[in-house]
Amino acid sequence: MAAKKKTAKKKTAKKATAKKKITRKKTAAKKSTAKKKTAAKKKTAAKKSTARKKAVTKKKPSAKKTAKKTAKKTAKKKAPRKSVTEHAGEITPYPIKKGEEYMNEPMSQHFREILQNWKRELMEEVDRTVHHMQDEAANFPDPNDRASQESDFAMELRTRDRERKLIKKIDESLVNLENGEYGYCEECGIEIGVRRLEARPTATLCIDCKSLDEIRERTRA
Repeated sequence: MAAKKKTAKKKTAKKATAKKKITRKKTAAKKSTAKKKTAAKKKTAAKKSTARKKAVTKKKPSAKKTAKKTAKKTAKKKAPRKSVTEHAGEITPYPIKKGEEYMNEPMSQHFREILQNWKRELMEEVDRTVHHMQDEAANFPDPNDRASQESDFAMELRTRDRERKLIKKIDESLVNLENGEYGYCEECGIEIGVRRLEARPTATLCIDCKSLDEIRERTRA
């Protein structure tokens, strides 16, 4: 009986020892997994920190680049340019009286002032462009800056050329005004109209003839 009890105790002790070993192995495995997770988190955090630093470094431009951009912006800042018909919003509409004769002296004087003021504005703009090109002309070392400047100057010159042709039309309108031919359609001879002339003082066609002319141009194209 004693031998049997000893054998049972030994078996129980062996089982307890085996359980302890299994428990130790599980604990060690859990600790190892936890360590791996902590190390992975640290690596991820380090990568994010490095990426943020690089992004901040990229976002901060150098002093030279900032100076170049500022110089370009300053060069592009010019006086606001007026469109060829913007003057129409600056004039006081002519008060048409009932039964008033078309193109009488007050009406002719009204359009004479419009045309003369418009011509003066365009001439001032031409002078401003000349002075601007003289002041801004510079031999930039950077080819991109030179190309940008040449492109701006070419656009200015095209605009001035268009306005030069417009000045010629204004002169023709002033001559027609003095001859008593201003304000009448060149094709059908009817009155162009005060409001249309205020919107486009150099108009030479009434609205109907102008519409037909535009239709013909589209047909040819």
